[in-house]
Amino acid sequence: MKKRTNFLTGLFLGILLTVVITVCVACGNKQLFDTTYTFDYAYIELPGGKIVEGRISSWKDYDDGDQLQIKLEDGITYLVHSSKCVMIQYKR
Repeated sequence: MKKRTNFLTGLFLGILLTVVITVCVACGNKQLFDTTYTFDYAYIELPGGKIVEGRISSWKDYDDGDQLQIKLEDGITYLVHSSKCVMIQYKR
């Protein structure tokens, strides 16, 4: 009975270690817990290729899609796909 308990314990630890390693490695450079919610500056690509840039007044990320709503300090609000925008946070 002792051998079976040791085997099951070893098997459980092996599976747990495999899961932990897979989760950590499979994420690449994606943060598991995203804690960055403040951005200072944005570059937004408009249709036609024009780039708009400016200081961010506020922004919203929609959970059900890849859209961002970004309001710049000039008062203009842009609804843009996340692939057409870069938001920057300066070191604090």
